Amino acid sequence: MQSTSLYQSIFEGVYGLLTGFAMTLRHLFRKPITEPYPEFKRRLPERSRATIILTRDPDGDERCVACYLCSGVCPVNCISMQSAERSDGRRYAAWFRINFARCIYCGFCEEACPTLAIQLTPHFETCQRDILKLLSEKEDLLVNHGGKNSDYNFYRHAGVAMVGEKGSHIGEEAPVDIRTLMP
Repeated sequence: MQSTSLYQSIFEGVYGLLTGFAMTLRHLFRKPITEPYPEFKRRLPERSRATIILTRDPDGDERCVACYLCSGVCPVNCISMQSAERSDGRRYAAWFRINFARCIYCGFCEEACPTLAIQLTPHFETCQRDILKLLSEKEDLLVNHGGKNSDYNFYRHAGVAMVGEKGSHIGEEAPVDIRTLMP
């Protein structure tokens, strides 16, 4: 009884080795597929995550309101900024800095951004010999378009500050008096 299971296990082991060697031999004599990288660049999918950009809203203003959500959610703390406020009450980032030497391109900052200011692009060629060149300032990251969501404007939806009484904002309904709801 035991000799048949011993022969069967030996046969399975030899069969596994032979199939592995056959696969190796099949690929050994095959012509290699090599793409010359700098000359031929493969098109990446739209949702691939690489270099971070800061976008603008349709009015041309910066979308970033310096809410610190992106720097708070970043697992490696590569994003830092300082907030400021304009005379009309609108917040903006006085300075914004990303250290791409530490960035792991996880996309958490893009998901956390309520204004869609931070977006990740498929541009992945960020290799540098000098590590200080991987430190990007706001001027390096800011682009003159809206990115993936070009028609979104945060301040049209959220407003700058509450002006007037409750229910007086555009598209806002009047508040309900809870005393009138009692039986």
